[in-house]
Amino acid sequence: MSTPANTPLYEVYAIRVGANGKRTARENFLYDACCGDPNASMPLDYYFWVIRNAQHTVVVDTCFQPATAHKRDREMQRLPEASLRMLGIEPAEVRELIITHLHWDHAGNLGLFPRATVHLQEEELRFCTGPKMTHHTINKTYEADDVVTAIRHLFDGRLKLHRGVAEVVPGVTIHPVGGHTPGSQVVRVPTQRGWIVLASDSAHLWANIRLRSPFPILDDMAQTLEAFDTIDQLADGDDHVIPGHDPLVAQRFPHWAGDAQIICLHEQPSDIPGHTSAYRQASAR
Repeated sequence: MSTPANTPLYEVYAIRVGANGKRTARENFLYDACCGDPNASMPLDYYFWVIRNAQHTVVVDTCFQPATAHKRDREMQRLPEASLRMLGIEPAEVRELIITHLHWDHAGNLGLFPRATVHLQEEELRFCTGPKMTHHTINKTYEADDVVTAIRHLFDGRLKLHRGVAEVVPGVTIHPVGGHTPGSQVVRVPTQRGWIVLASDSAHLWANIRLRSPFPILDDMAQTLEAFDTIDQLADGDDHVIPGHDPLVAQRFPHWAGDAQIICLHEQPSDIPGHTSAYRQASAR
């Protein structure tokens, strides 16, 4: 699909903050039948994202803090604010912040953005402050301090709760999809190469969405599968879907100024043998 002539275009960056190199394939799929050797190494990367042009800068998610990385045994490669400043972005000056959901690795640095309006689906806040948080299996994917910070933003008038699709800045829209969490949302952005969708944890890996094999942390399996369909409908193609934790993102897209932690999603990706064609064939079956 083509973007209308008057639609503003944006640069989009994935900023890699850390990694979990200890994961195996069986840990990244609800069912391991479609992932080959379930004991094969299959690490995850941790990203957040920046959308910008001459008029607007939008940050999507905030990743996590060093103390949380230590607590959860994750490798932290660079502080989020350090990468932002390399791009010439001062966190305290950011005015628009989208949080795709409130899990620990996506909402851990809300305090870095004291002037930002935070965009969140109302259902996400309702869920993570409701009675289901009494179950450790559910609440362990959240940090209580992150949720409390979000509530403080609500009281300060800086948390904007949405009930559905909304435009954050001209051309950049948020779309609720549920599935991973009840209030999960994805972000659609017009770029020079077409419409891309920041899927966040609605598709951890390209393999999850291409093979229609969900990541095992989910709230509703049917909604997770329906979210895959929604993401594909919003994006201009397979390479326009940006998964939330796939190390292949950093391998396939160009790096900003040669920096391996800042990845240019608005530029054309390269193919990796055995990756793109295999997933296209799988999604066509």
